[in-house]
Amino acid sequence: MSYTPRLKTKYKEEIVPALVEQFQYKSIMQVPRIVKICINRGLGDATADKKVVDTALEEMTLIAGQKAVPTKARKSISNFKLREDMVIGARVTLRDEKMWEFLDRLITVALPRVRDFRGINDKSFDGRGNYSMGVTEQIIFPEIDIDKINKISGMDINFVTTARTDEEALTLLKLIGLPFKNQRN
Repeated sequence: MSYTPRLKTKYKEEIVPALVEQFQYKSIMQVPRIVKICINRGLGDATADKKVVDTALEEMTLIAGQKAVPTKARKSISNFKLREDMVIGARVTLRDEKMWEFLDRLITVALPRVRDFRGINDKSFDGRGNYSMGVTEQIIFPEIDIDKINKISGMDINFVTTARTDEEALTLLKLIGLPFKNQRN
């Protein structure tokens, strides 16, 4: 018997019928879904200290459950002491089971650990159904040991969906369980 993530089962059994009913899709294939989650982390201190890159890659690998890849500078910028092909960040692209597992951990464990959390902003859609959010501290993830952290830094998390409009994507992400701020319009 194979393992299926909890949120993937919830998506197939509860969210797809709800979206079909709400948006009147003619086919189940029209229902928006999450294609991938991209996690990106810029390392401004990487130009001065090479250990920052190693620790950032290690932390991203722990958080995502998949090996992180270093991002390199495309061109040299002398004002930033930056050379071409110098490592300046780390990124991970999650798909399928690992994506659903990360999303489940983000919603149920990591976001509730944010200090003074009142929900995530619902204005960060790109117009094509993709959503981006920032996390200011990597220590909200339980995989990170606070005692071994020498610098707190954040990361960007992008949700790429097949939704054609932002409204469809917002409804999809709300039904999955992302805690958006309550609107007072």
